[in-house]
Amino acid sequence: MTTLLVAKQYLKLFYSKYEIYITPLMKFSLAFISLLLINANLGYMSAIDKLPVVLIAALMCSFMPMNFIVIISALFTILHMYAFSLECAAVVGGAFLLMFLLYFRFSPKDTVVVVLTPICFLLKIPYVIPISMGLVGTPSSVVSVACGVISYYIIHYVGINATVLSGAADEETVTKFKIFIDGILGNKEMVVTIVAFAVTLILVYMIRRLSVDYSWTIAMITGAIVNIMVILLGDLMFDTNVALGTVISGTIISFILTLILQFFVFNVDYMRAEKVQFEDDEYYYYVKAVPKVTVTRPEKQVKQISGQNKIRKS
Repeated sequence: MTTLLVAKQYLKLFYSKYEIYITPLMKFSLAFISLLLINANLGYMSAIDKLPVVLIAALMCSFMPMNFIVIISALFTILHMYAFSLECAAVVGGAFLLMFLLYFRFSPKDTVVVVLTPICFLLKIPYVIPISMGLVGTPSSVVSVACGVISYYIIHYVGINATVLSGAADEETVTKFKIFIDGILGNKEMVVTIVAFAVTLILVYMIRRLSVDYSWTIAMITGAIVNIMVILLGDLMFDTNVALGTVISGTIISFILTLILQFFVFNVDYMRAEKVQFEDDEYYYYVKAVPKVTVTRPEKQVKQISGQNKIRKS
């Protein structure tokens, strides 16, 4: 454990020293991966489905605020939808506009969640998102998580139903709108996932704020169990055909990742917790103080050995 704590101190020192370079690199990587995944799952507009275009867009994102990544990702998605179907582009554009209004109103600082959620879905570990945001976010983070889930399912729906949507090209405009909207709103799996993530996030948030010992660990375990239960309950009620093995394995991996997050964000020693009581003119205060687990970085000691050459004269 001491070795890990020392490594944590070195990582914090390294980041603080080179933050001006690391932050743009992280933005670039996040934007690059996000745009590559959008192109890989859609790819209807050949003009933007090229590596140089993705590199230029990701490079722009690296020097802009984090919200710019969300805007560029949405723009790429709408352009692919436009090349595929004007009606699909209109529906997706309207959905993104509504999501952005909600997102910028309630949780504008959760940009990374909106971008990471579709990526985690493709990696089969989406359950890390609600548990993590319950630990480090607020109840309003439900909005950003829901936006990320909807974005993924829109892209996923178009990807697996491209043939059906293309077959409706000869239909009337109103009919094509209805087919696409019904396909999105009628996605019971998406609705169940949003509900499960919202319940998990709020429950984890409420438990981790309690003053009991190991509240974060209890919150993570409870959130993982509740997440599985809500998804399975939704499967029984709406027949979403979820893969139980994938849900359980993805939740276990997500729990391990949140343990790593806890180590870097909230690593405390409950064995040395103290309860303090004091008062002022108006109130009595009862405070529970839990010390953080820290370790001093070993200082490097450099020993200088100096020697004097003696010259003997004969």
